Amino acid sequence: MGLTSKPTPHPTPLDDDPVDCLRLIRSRRVGPVTWHRLMAEHGSARAALAALPDVARAAGVENYAPCPVEVARHEMAQGRAAGAQLIVWGSGAYPPALCDLPDAPPVLWVLGDAGLLHRPLVAMVGARNASSLGLRMARRLAEGVAQGGFATVSGLARGIDTAVHEATLASGTVAVQAGGVDVAYPEENATLMAQIAEDGCLVSEQPMGMQPQARHFPQRNRIVSGLSRAVVVVEAAARSGSLITAKTALDQGRDVLAVPGHPFDARAAGCNLLLRDGATLVRGPGDVLDSLGAQVLPFAPEVVEDAPPLPGPVPARRPLADVSAVHSQILARLGPSPLAEDQLIRDLSMPPATVAQHLLTLELDGKVHRAPGGLLSRVE
Repeated sequence: MGLTSKPTPHPTPLDDDPVDCLRLIRSRRVGPVTWHRLMAEHGSARAALAALPDVARAAGVENYAPCPVEVARHEMAQGRAAGAQLIVWGSGAYPPALCDLPDAPPVLWVLGDAGLLHRPLVAMVGARNASSLGLRMARRLAEGVAQGGFATVSGLARGIDTAVHEATLASGTVAVQAGGVDVAYPEENATLMAQIAEDGCLVSEQPMGMQPQARHFPQRNRIVSGLSRAVVVVEAAARSGSLITAKTALDQGRDVLAVPGHPFDARAAGCNLLLRDGATLVRGPGDVLDSLGAQVLPFAPEVVEDAPPLPGPVPARRPLADVSAVHSQILARLGPSPLAEDQLIRDLSMPPATVAQHLLTLELDGKVHRAPGGLLSRVE
């Protein structure tokens, strides 16, 4: 609507009807920055709604109508049915870390423990197709910052995000979603999402029932970084959503930290670029806590647990699709950095004989290199 992109202070809408606040942000052509500007100029959501048609007309948009009240009430009813809480900008429940952002979400739907939004948070993000080493590092970092008194925040994506959330379910984790808080995405994380709703906190600025679209992910990422005191990138390609999150974090004045990786591993290229440009290097949880000025508590060395119970007998012949799926799982967990075969077997939860059979095939195909000592690496 031609309004300024600069943040404009305005009174907290404590006296506003939440339905009016919801109607304003759900109105056509009204984004977060415009919402804040309208609130500053007109003093309340109801007054801003009344002024919207004239504002639109001045911007060359004729026959403009704000979001109907019935639409907002229906969304409120959906939220209540899902057990979600609507938090409006300026209310006491609104996350303080987001308050000063120029594009702070005007409304947030929250499922779970909203109190986690007031705890000190550290964001951890990374590749969806994370390596085995990357997943182990993510879990170790998440557990370590939890020991330092921080809760974690991530985006509920597969890979690094999933590892972070799983590692800190008991200590506190916040998942910021690109779609509605009642929409499981990716579907494979539906169980994890339900666990976070029970023991952690799900957050979204999108309407209830909204399926995530491509444009929603950068918007989600600004909330991930905005909630956090620092953003730790564990694995990321040179062009990835994780780097968008890191850039947004810098724009928001947050610290950016990164885990270095092998120069030949494309999944480490983004982290290495961040380090080249001045990000703080992370070797373990102590580096993250040091960067935040937090007390570094003793961190137990990583303990390799016994392998989980092996599944039942595997047929001698398997469909080609199953063989291809196992090969993809193995290659996804390997990178240029050597990985012990025993660790790969534990990560895959497969019988050692089965893994050895597939590894031999991949070695003969030139896709896996075996070094002395049972160390495996992926041939790029």
